[in-house]
Amino acid sequence: MQAIVEAGLPVRVAAVISNVADAAGLDFARSRGIPTAVVNHRDYPSREEFDAELAATLDRYAPDLVVLAGFMRILSDGFVRRYEGRLINIHPSLLPAYPGLHTHRRALEEGVKVHGCTVHFVTPRLDHGPIMVQAAVPVLPGDTEETLAARVLRQEHRIYPLALRWFAEDRLVIENGIVRVDGQDAAQSVLAQQ
Repeated sequence: MQAIVEAGLPVRVAAVISNVADAAGLDFARSRGIPTAVVNHRDYPSREEFDAELAATLDRYAPDLVVLAGFMRILSDGFVRRYEGRLINIHPSLLPAYPGLHTHRRALEEGVKVHGCTVHFVTPRLDHGPIMVQAAVPVLPGDTEETLAARVLRQEHRIYPLALRWFAEDRLVIENGIVRVDGQDAAQSVLAQQ
């Protein structure tokens, strides 16, 4: 979230909303004068009730785009459909490989040579929405989950703002579940050096 705010994008961050009251992103947002809210999932007996309150909170800020960053909750189909085409997420793997949790560990256990991150539109199927952009990093001999995660995170900070810029500039087109970017800087993959 901080990388997005500091990227100098042609967008206004309407609010930062978390389900965790002590999330560091909330303090950062407050320090920048960005409105914040907390909707604690533990206060709701079901996923659907939490999602309904989350949607009501989001709608008070009237966002053009809902950007998930570090949000570790599975959203209900109804919530996802409500924001279809304007709900995006970043995932620490080269989707469709390694959806879900523990992506770096799984990549190392399987001996992949390239790992990375993906910005995608959110759909009801977990971590399988149309891909906007991906960045790849080499898996190095001696890598641990932590060292690999750190290299992937640097790329997340590069590609998430890029995807948001494309959205803000109305350059994204989804055709048959595939995202195409119009314009000259439309490379949808980044191969990072070490």
